[in-house]
Amino acid sequence: MGTPEPAAKILQELISAKHEILCVVTQPDRPKGRGQKMAFSPVKELALKHSLSIEQAEKIKGNRLFASLIKSLKPDIIVVVAYGKILPKEILDIPKHGCLNIHASLLPKYRGAAPIQWALLNGERETGVTIMRLDERLDTGDIIFQEKIKINQEDDSLSISKKLFAKAGKLLLAALEQIKTKKVKYIKQNDKEATFAPLITKESGELNWISAADEIHNRIRAMVPWPGAHTIFRKKLLKIWQAKVYNCEATSKMQLPGTIVEIVKGAGFVVAASGSNILISEVQPEGKKRMSAYDFVIGYDVKNGEILPN
Repeated sequence: MGTPEPAAKILQELISAKHEILCVVTQPDRPKGRGQKMAFSPVKELALKHSLSIEQAEKIKGNRLFASLIKSLKPDIIVVVAYGKILPKEILDIPKHGCLNIHASLLPKYRGAAPIQWALLNGERETGVTIMRLDERLDTGDIIFQEKIKINQEDDSLSISKKLFAKAGKLLLAALEQIKTKKVKYIKQNDKEATFAPLITKESGELNWISAADEIHNRIRAMVPWPGAHTIFRKKLLKIWQAKVYNCEATSKMQLPGTIVEIVKGAGFVVAASGSNILISEVQPEGKKRMSAYDFVIGYDVKNGEILPN
């Protein structure tokens, strides 16, 4: 049960390891892009490639037909990876060995829908991936395996996701082998250590230049690829895709936060924030494609002293 690209990678790991895939469950087809044409999820595309049975229920809670179908398959295990829906008890209770989930944090830290984004927003230096057994509550089930990774200053949500799911497939296969050989050990989570990672919204991408420079940098990289960190330039939306904390002669203490204080040839433009500055290196003007910030400076004749409002 899964939907986006990371889930498709895990499905491929299961296929390559020659596990028997009884059924693939993914979100219904959705309109995508400017033309709003119906598009398959990455998981569905892979399932079709391998001629696997596919189910796309719009609703699963209280859906007796769907529950009956899953029961009829008599699965040993249901693997859930970024499926997009919370599984009700009637589904959790079906498989012989329960439902396994890949969660992109070191549980019980960052339970919820956006663990990678919140780890970046909070300036974490490390995160990790957890293989766990689902229960009825949100990300509270017993842990089987965990593995840590470092978070570098140049990492964003997309690069962290790639690093985590590169490790997740091997951990999942190891967990399945332990369950098969009856050697698995389940570790209960300490609820007192839990933190939460609620859903990211479009508004989460709004930049406030009054914030500290490192906080702004963290928000920019946390919002990749969606919704994208954004500000306003000449009354139009400007998305900011890459940046870094930057010290220059025009210190932010002497400038109104949001002021463009320096143009760096070949690199981009510098914006004053609280306590330091931000060098913007990649942007996307409203209605345009992503571009280097320096190309933006040249094309839009950006000047020192222009202000990006809060």
